[in-house]
Amino acid sequence: MQFPSGVKDNQLRDSSIQKVHPQPMEEANYQNPEAMETFISRIFSNISALKTAYIQLQAAHTPYDPEKIQAADKLVVSELKNLSELKHFYREHNPKPICVSPQDSRLAAEIQEQQNLLRTYEVMVKKFQSEIQNKDSEILQMEQQIQDANQKKVKLEKNLKLRGLLTEESEGSGSEPGLPQVELNFDLFKLALEDASRAVHDFSKPLINMMKAAEWDLDAAANAIEPGVTYAKRAHKKYAFESHICQKMFIGFQDESFSLVQDNPPETKEGFFQQYLSLRNADPLDAVCSSTDSSFGKFCHIKYILIVHEKMEGSFFGNLDHRNFIAMGGHPRTAFYQAFLKLAKSIWLLHRLAHSFDPSVKVFQVKRDENYSEIYMESVVKFKDENQKSKVGLMVMPGFWIGGSVIPSKIYPTAIQATE
Repeated sequence: MQFPSGVKDNQLRDSSIQKVHPQPMEEANYQNPEAMETFISRIFSNISALKTAYIQLQAAHTPYDPEKIQAADKLVVSELKNLSELKHFYREHNPKPICVSPQDSRLAAEIQEQQNLLRTYEVMVKKFQSEIQNKDSEILQMEQQIQDANQKKVKLEKNLKLRGLLTEESEGSGSEPGLPQVELNFDLFKLALEDASRAVHDFSKPLINMMKAAEWDLDAAANAIEPGVTYAKRAHKKYAFESHICQKMFIGFQDESFSLVQDNPPETKEGFFQQYLSLRNADPLDAVCSSTDSSFGKFCHIKYILIVHEKMEGSFFGNLDHRNFIAMGGHPRTAFYQAFLKLAKSIWLLHRLAHSFDPSVKVFQVKRDENYSEIYMESVVKFKDENQKSKVGLMVMPGFWIGGSVIPSKIYPTAIQATE
C-alpha cells in the first residue's frame, strides 16, 4: 500500500523521535520504596543509639566514673561501626544511578548530613578519649601520692607510738596523726595506779588457778603469806596473794634505779617521763624482745623470780626449765609469763611516772594491826557497820604522797563483818 510522500515522511519522523528518547532502565534495588524505607529507618535508629551513647559518655564525667566512661565509650564505638557498615552496604548494593530523581537527591543530602554529623561525633569521641586518658593519668598520680602519704603516715604513727605520743583516739580517727599533749599531773598518776592495781588483781587469778591445778593448799599458802589473819569469807583469802604480789613488785620502788644496776639511768625528770611515754602504748612482750638488755627486761626477770617461788614453778610446769630460761635472760611466750609481763609493765610505768614529778612521788606502807584511818587507808571490802572500828589485817596495795595529796593504801581489815 502506498502512502503519500508527505504522510510517510511524518511517520518516519515520529518513529525517529521515539528512538532518540528511550525510557530509563529501572533499578530494582535503588528504587524499591520498601527496601529504602527500611534502610533509612536503620540509619535513624543507629543515629539515635549513637546520641544515647554520647549522652551516657557525657554523664559518666559528672561525677567522674572511669568504669562508666569505658562502657559508654565502647557503646559509642559500636554504634559508629554499625553506621559505617550501613554506609558500605549501601554503596555496594546501590551504585550511583545515571539519572537521579529529585527524591533521590533529597535522600542523598540527608545521608550526607548524617555523615557530617557522624564525623562530628567521631571528633568529639576522640576528644573525650583523650580527656579520659588524661584523667586516668591524673588518677594514677593521685593514687601514688595517696600511697606515699599512707606509708609516711604509718612510719610517723610507728615513731609516735614508740615515743608514747600517739593516743588510741588519734589512731582510730581519720585525721592526721598529731602530737597529743600528755600532761603530767595528779590524775595521770592516779589512772596509772588504778591500772597497776587492776594488773595485780588480774595476775593473781592465773596464779591461784595454777596453784589449784597443782593441788596446793590455798588456805595454808594464804596463812604463810600473812599468818593469823582472820578473813570474813574464805573467798577473801585472794587478797593475801595480791598482797604477796605487791610486796615483791614494790621492793625498791622509792629508788630511782628500782634496785636495778642500769647502764644508762635517766638523769632528769624529763628522762623518766619519756621512758613512761615510750612504753605506755607498747606491747610488753614486744618491748622485752626488741631489746634483750633493756632495764625493763631486767626488771621483769628479777620480779618474776621473786614472785613465783621455785617450788611453785616445779609444781606448775613439772620442771624448772621455764624458770631457768627466764633466769638466763629469756622471755618465754607462755600465757602465764605474758600475764606476768602485763603486771610488770604497769608497775614499771607507775615507777617511771612517780619519778617524773618534782619532787618524786613517795610510797608508804601501813603495818599489821595499825588502827584504820580513812585518810591513809581504804578497805578492799565494805564494812557492814560503817562505825565499826577495825585494824589492818594486811596491806594489799601501798599508798602514795603526791605533792600535798594523799592516795590511801588499800588494806584488808581484821575482825570485821563484811558485806561482800
